[in-house]
Amino acid sequence: MELWDLYTKNRVKTGEIHEREDPMPKDRYHLVVNAWLKNSEGKYLISKRSKTKSKNPLMFETVGGAALKGENSIEAIVREVKEEIGIDLDPKMGKLIYSDVRKNLNSIWDVFLFDYNGPVNLKNATTDEVESVGWMTTDEIYELHKKGLLVSTLSYCFEKVFNKE
Repeated sequence: MELWDLYTKNRVKTGEIHEREDPMPKDRYHLVVNAWLKNSEGKYLISKRSKTKSKNPLMFETVGGAALKGENSIEAIVREVKEEIGIDLDPKMGKLIYSDVRKNLNSIWDVFLFDYNGPVNLKNATTDEVESVGWMTTDEIYELHKKGLLVSTLSYCFEKVFNKE
């Protein structure tokens, strides 16, 4: 059972706890996070979702997920990266580069950028959510998007992450 803290649209924690599978209460939001890992060559680490994922199987994305009860955004993204791709990130190295309230998804979305040049070994992951990973240029990621292979919620990246529309 996955539990989330609930917030107002102004990011004020309400004290309410929500179970993931339950319908979201009106005017309540939960924290959702994404991480962009960028290496010294200017490439970004992109993951391919597992075929067993119920939403968007075998599509490409960056690591992300929901903050669990008691977590803030940076704690949540560090945990998600460890779980999904087996990388231990220093929370002090994450830069919040984009934040948005997505009313249609009842979420407050925080996007972080980490510089990362270390190894990537999916054997260190603690879940099977990711099928594979690879470093890609912005042009390669844009090609995935044009072909409909990039998870649609990441379309913000061309303006907010890559400054490309």
